[in-house]
Amino acid sequence: MGQEGEPSASPADPMADALVSVWRQVMVEDKTEVELEGRTYQVTKTGSKRLRQVVFAVLGRELRGIEQNPRTTSRWAQMARRGAQIMQFMENRHYVANVADGKVFLY
Repeated sequence: MGQEGEPSASPADPMADALVSVWRQVMVEDKTEVELEGRTYQVTKTGSKRLRQVVFAVLGRELRGIEQNPRTTSRWAQMARRGAQIMQFMENRHYVANVADGKVFLY
């Protein structure tokens, strides 16, 4: 695993490929449904902040991808304010990865 801020997935990593696929469908293609491993998952919006999110399963794990809130103080939010397309991924309420402009950052 790389340091925070350094891409850390290998090119043939199926988890990284899945995260990038979800990111691309939500953030780039602006789809309302994500297709992954033959299944379809609904893209919804969070409550008050109206950020896009999707709950999906990959490699037997249930993850939630959520659009980066640009109004926070994190460096990811700073990148989002500058125009980067960022999605954070959580499993069991813990952040496991970010995808920023198509690059995977695993924690």
